[in-house]
Amino acid sequence: MIKSRLSIKLSLLLNYIVFAILLNSVGAVILQVQGTFAISKSTASVLEGFKDIPIALFSFLMASLLPLLGLKRGMLIGLAMVTAIALCMPLIANEFWYFKILFAVVGIAFAIVKVASMATIGLITHSSSEHSSFMSTLEGFFMIGVLLGNVFFSLFVDDENIASRDWLNVYYYLSAFSALAFLLLYFSPLDEQSSQLEGQSFWVGFKEMIRLGIQPLIWVFIASVFLYVLIEQSFMTWTPTFYKDILKVPNSMSIQAAAVLASAIALGRLLAGGILRKIHWLPYLLTSLLMVSILVIVSLFLSSNLPTVTEQAHWWKAPWVVYIFPLMGLFLAPIYPTVNSVILSSLPTHQHSSMSGLIVVFSALGGTTGSLITGSLFEWVGGKTAFYFSLIPIFVLAACLLALNKMSFNKMHS
Repeated sequence: MIKSRLSIKLSLLLNYIVFAILLNSVGAVILQVQGTFAISKSTASVLEGFKDIPIALFSFLMASLLPLLGLKRGMLIGLAMVTAIALCMPLIANEFWYFKILFAVVGIAFAIVKVASMATIGLITHSSSEHSSFMSTLEGFFMIGVLLGNVFFSLFVDDENIASRDWLNVYYYLSAFSALAFLLLYFSPLDEQSSQLEGQSFWVGFKEMIRLGIQPLIWVFIASVFLYVLIEQSFMTWTPTFYKDILKVPNSMSIQAAAVLASAIALGRLLAGGILRKIHWLPYLLTSLLMVSILVIVSLFLSSNLPTVTEQAHWWKAPWVVYIFPLMGLFLAPIYPTVNSVILSSLPTHQHSSMSGLIVVFSALGGTTGSLITGSLFEWVGGKTAFYFSLIPIFVLAACLLALNKMSFNKMHS
């Protein structure tokens, strides 16, 4: 039993790495297709939509379908989809529209796998602390996948010949990696009985999700998820611009800063996996939000009247604020997986698929909203003021966490 749970956990970690690489390759692909197919930036940028829209739509659908299809079967289908499309890309992708299909398929498959994975965690953990711990570890491995993907793609880029299609060979390796994840999951036993209800149907599952969505506890949780992703995405998306325009460092360091922030988030989630086994989640997350607020204020204060850093500048020779700002990733890290775990732990396992669908949908909406708001503020009031505005959702999120703790406690003990 312990061995089977371990193999499923390993499988979920591998699944998250696969999709982290594929989903977050969109920036590298947008850059490469401009040279390979001689298309404009605006034309290439539509790939982001081909990835995100299917995630939102199919997350909503899969929350109702997965109890019928089966969690493991759903994940296997998702992995099979990306294995096949990745294998085909170097062979057939001689026009830009193939990449639209690629990211649409990846988005659909990720919606299936993420909803199923989040529902599976409740089947393989036996306490709320174990649930929170593994959720943080899983999200930490997703961020590791983001970092690995950027490095991996860069190895296949030919800087001397931007029109070369040789970079597409990366998809052979990604197909093999996805196939490995498929095989590991296929041979890992998973008892899904407690996640299914007798007489379950698509409409029963759909109504279940609607019933969940009208509960006050769920609305507080949805607000928490939405606000967190809004905050995280505003930092992740606009950190390079902040470093370039406000901290006045070269473009290369500005781009690297976003990778450092992602590294800090990955490390923070892996550390949280151990910490949450020892302490209650609420004081940990409130302390984390306090530290994020302090780091935002300190970073913005230190960014005043900075001299322009020369193009020869590097990480060993830069203002202190350059190092301080990414540290907030350590404290942002545990919030998202922990609040997800709190709500899932408070619900019976047969409702986890429906709840997971709502999580993914509102995460996507929060990320898009955060990026748009911060971008608009950058343009209207400047980068420093834009990041000062992040203190408002941080404060509201803290209030939501207090309410979530009280309401989830009452629900579990009613």
